[in-house]
Amino acid sequence: LTFIGWLVAGVSIHDALITAIAVLIITCPCALALAIPAVQVVASGALFRSGVILNAGDAIERLAGIDTVVFDKTGTLTLPEPRVVNVTSLDSELLQAAARLALSSRHPLAVALSREAITRTPFDGAVEHPGQGVCAIVEAVEMRLGSPEFCNVVETHKSIASMICFRHGNRTSLIEIAQSLRSDAVEVVQSLRERGLDLCILSGDRAESVAPVAKALGIESWQAGLKPADKIARIEEWKAHGCRIAMVGDGLNDAPSLAAAYVSLSPISAADLTQAQADAVFLGEKLRPVLDAITIASRARSLMTENLWLAVIYNAIAVPVAIAGAVTPLIAALAMSGSSLLVTLNALRAGGRRQ
Repeated sequence: LTFIGWLVAGVSIHDALITAIAVLIITCPCALALAIPAVQVVASGALFRSGVILNAGDAIERLAGIDTVVFDKTGTLTLPEPRVVNVTSLDSELLQAAARLALSSRHPLAVALSREAITRTPFDGAVEHPGQGVCAIVEAVEMRLGSPEFCNVVETHKSIASMICFRHGNRTSLIEIAQSLRSDAVEVVQSLRERGLDLCILSGDRAESVAPVAKALGIESWQAGLKPADKIARIEEWKAHGCRIAMVGDGLNDAPSLAAAYVSLSPISAADLTQAQADAVFLGEKLRPVLDAITIASRARSLMTENLWLAVIYNAIAVPVAIAGAVTPLIAALAMSGSSLLVTLNALRAGGRRQ
């Protein structure tokens, strides 16, 4: 059309052809084509460096649009494996003896305690009494590990649900075992709150277990004792009110909830089915990758918008100038390359420092 227009205007075929070629070059949609993919590639790299692996191609865009983050408790806000939480208040010698004795038991609390053992060889002659505890006689001293009754200990006012007793001769210790919070959970939750996101805990655990975690993290909205169908019902209810929910969970029973959410993440320690269902998986024992994923995604969306505007402004200015015959094909090629380079350089900002 440019070529025909210039011919009608009375210019030579050579000049009309040169102008048409310049217009063809300068309107090449390279900048527009690079605007989104360039940012996605850089953002994906930044996420990988932060310990986040994407399972879905559009996860970045969806992460950038959330307004609510829903957490499972066990294995998500807390570490997946229970640990001794009162190590500092225990005698180290007694703790090591108890941990070594625990190597001879298959009880979940004993297994958690056994992780503290420096020496991984069980005591000779240790005998487990299923449902009660394990005992052994070492150097003529009897050791017992298990329930208060098994250890002949008067039950304390504390709940014994996460307590295991150890008796070494006349010395007695109460060892508390629980799933501790991820080391940076408080900091990450506070940062998410400062971003203006609504936070909630949906857990299948008892209220007595969920309440202390919610209080420690300052999350006022929480629900306990939920079945998988209950979690889905809550998520669907919020979605009906226009909420865009990021679900973070690790259990096999969280897989349906992850599928129902707007976008979902799971830790690498999650069940295989749960990881497969999640839009992204994060590595390590910290919760920081969840915050990084949301931060990087938000920055990436802003840069995508900027790139689209850069491409539109470039075309709005360059195309009329080219049609007017004010540029040569060489200048048009430089302008087209420059716009593509500008968009690419702007996309590199998606891999900047974590905020």
